[in-house]
Amino acid sequence: MLKEFKPALLMLVLMTVLTGGVYPLLVTGIAQGIFPRQSNGSLIVQDGEVVGSELIGQPFTDPKYFWSRPSATSPMPYNAGASSGSNLGPLNPALEETVKARIAALKAADPANAAPIPVDLVTASGSGLDPHISPASARWQVPRIARIRGLGEDEVIHLIDAHTEGRQFGLLGEPRVNVLTLNLALDHLGKP
Repeated sequence: MLKEFKPALLMLVLMTVLTGGVYPLLVTGIAQGIFPRQSNGSLIVQDGEVVGSELIGQPFTDPKYFWSRPSATSPMPYNAGASSGSNLGPLNPALEETVKARIAALKAADPANAAPIPVDLVTASGSGLDPHISPASARWQVPRIARIRGLGEDEVIHLIDAHTEGRQFGLLGEPRVNVLTLNLALDHLGKP
């Protein structure tokens, strides 16, 4: 019996070292060498301080900023440790009430805006961490931001266009705008 047990134990130790140590170190080393920014979380650093990641959304509530897509994570929005959607179906009354409340909040923040509200401003993404909104959602917020910051709407629209990312490889996904990078660019314009 010891004759069969010894090779099995040796194989267990060897595979544990290979798959649990050598392989992860090798992959991490290659990733750090070829894609250092991405393998470290695509962090955005400003004045030597990390202000966020291009990959994880952040809540923005100040009316002078573009607002992100709602997050369904708990206990706080954009909690990367609890990535999840709301799992509420389209006919669920709780989802309907949540969307109505979000619509009311958007209309209260900009009562003069009579344009239809894009769906991604009132519904959470599947992960609850989405850092992007559609260009339509960004454009919907232009009148409020331009008014509060004392900018021309054309200037804000130009900023959105400059930060709109196209489809991946020209065909995957939809055009999108990263809210954090857009808000940082908005701050660089130098107006309140």
